[in-house]
Amino acid sequence: MNLTVDDLFLLSQCAVSAAYQAGQIISKHSKRSVAVQSKQGGTSLAAQVVTEVDHLSQEIILQTLQPTCKIFDLALLSEESPDDRERLRKDFFWSIDPLDGTLPFIESVPGYSVSIALVSRNGVSQLGVVYDPVEQTLYQAVKGGGAMRNGKSLMPSSKPHTLTFITDKSFAEDPLYRPTLSELEHIAKDLGYAGSRLVLQGGAAMNACQVLNKPPACYFKYPKANQGGGSLWDYAATACLFSELGLPVSDIHGQPLELNRSDSTFMNHRGVLYSSDAELARRVGMLYENLQT
Repeated sequence: MNLTVDDLFLLSQCAVSAAYQAGQIISKHSKRSVAVQSKQGGTSLAAQVVTEVDHLSQEIILQTLQPTCKIFDLALLSEESPDDRERLRKDFFWSIDPLDGTLPFIESVPGYSVSIALVSRNGVSQLGVVYDPVEQTLYQAVKGGGAMRNGKSLMPSSKPHTLTFITDKSFAEDPLYRPTLSELEHIAKDLGYAGSRLVLQGGAAMNACQVLNKPPACYFKYPKANQGGGSLWDYAATACLFSELGLPVSDIHGQPLELNRSDSTFMNHRGVLYSSDAELARRVGMLYENLQT
């Protein structure tokens, strides 16, 4: 089934409504004590924790989006539900993270959000919506229709003297952490900045949005052999934002993100790279390649 531009804008508004409703539920529970459970997932703590709020958020999102699946013949992939693999048969599917950054949410620190995307069967984001309930900020994009922040055109423009690099907290335990830290400073100096800072935070959707909020910046995750490292629903919405802004979004090797992998929903195999600048993205990709030799 082909989707028209009007269809995409209508579906985008449905996703915005779902994200707002989910964000209200998340905010309502953000100051309360919530039960934390474990689930099967990746090897990192962030991939293994889930709360009742994850499920409540997913429930309200599905109530809003499931009718569109019947009308437009869409599949649906959501973090807290089994993958029925309809995403590999339908032309388009919803890719939903009802509470991206569950660990920051549990720790009561910023970094959690609602992330919703519509992805084509060949793995290209058609629309993306990210809602930050902490700052009450909505990011949205439609393929071919631009990107917005709180209803206004989104165009990163600030030029501070310090280059910001962003990645997950778990990177502090990575063997490549210390050699990367020193090389990031070299990249900053080579590109004419006074210095660099490495920010370890999560989750994935807000990490990517912080690149847009505080450029020049780069969000990266190196590939890893073990399961984890984020999933399809962690990157699908922000990939649309960056594509609409003409900004680099890729795996660590500069290749397009595989947002509809047939063998797994995990994205650990090739890493991710979001950047406010093409040369900066190229240098971080080269850094990873050099660390492998």
